[in-house]
Amino acid sequence: MTGTPLKLVLFDVDGTLVDSQGTIVACMAQAFAAEGVIAPTREEILSIVGLSLPQALAQLAPAQSEAVQAQIVEGYKIAYKATRERMGPDHSPLYPGARACLEALHSVPEFLLGVATGKSQRGLDGLIDGHGLHMFVTRQVADHHPSKPHPSMVLTALTETGVQPEHCVMIGDTTFDMQMGRAAGVTTIGVDWGYHPSGRLDGDYLISDYSALLPLLNDIWKD
Repeated sequence: MTGTPLKLVLFDVDGTLVDSQGTIVACMAQAFAAEGVIAPTREEILSIVGLSLPQALAQLAPAQSEAVQAQIVEGYKIAYKATRERMGPDHSPLYPGARACLEALHSVPEFLLGVATGKSQRGLDGLIDGHGLHMFVTRQVADHHPSKPHPSMVLTALTETGVQPEHCVMIGDTTFDMQMGRAAGVTTIGVDWGYHPSGRLDGDYLISDYSALLPLLNDIWKD
C-alpha cells in the first residue's frame, strides 16, 4: 500500500507573494542615475521583474557596455539592501491573503512549499526572516541557477523534494514563471495581481485572489 504522494507548491516572490514594485523601481532609477544613464520607465522596469539582474540589465540598457550594465547591477543591489535595512519587511509587503493562504497550505500534510525566484539568496532570506515565512522547504534563487525561464530552479526543487512533475505547480505573475514551469513539465498557475498583464501569462490556470488557490489545488490533484 502506498500513501498519498507529496505535492510541491512553488511560488515566485516579487509580484506574486510580495508587492515590491515601489522598491524595485526606485532602486533601479537610483542605480541608473549613479551611472549617468537615463532610467527606463516604470513599465519597462516591471516588465523584467523575475529575470536575474544581469539579464534584466541587458534588456533595460542594451546600448550600454557590459561594464556599465554591471555597475548598474551593483548599484541596484546596494540600493535595495539599504532600503531593506531601512524599511524592514515594509519594503516588500505581502499581498492580501498571502499569509493566510501559505499557512493553510502549510497545514496540509502532503503539501510541501517552495520558492523559485530571481532574487538573491541574501534578498530572499531577508524577506523570509522579515515576514516570518519559515515554511519553505526548498528555496531556489538567482545565485545558483540560470535566469528564468530556464527550468533549472523548478527541476532542482523537484530533485530536492523527491516530488514528481505531475505533483508540482509553479505559481507566478510573469510570463517567465509560466515558461519556466512549462519547460520543467509542471502545472502553471498565473496570478493577475502582479507585474505582467494577466492576458499575456498563458498559464494552465489563472487566479485573481489567494482564497482561490487551495480549492484549485484540491481540484487539480483530486485524483
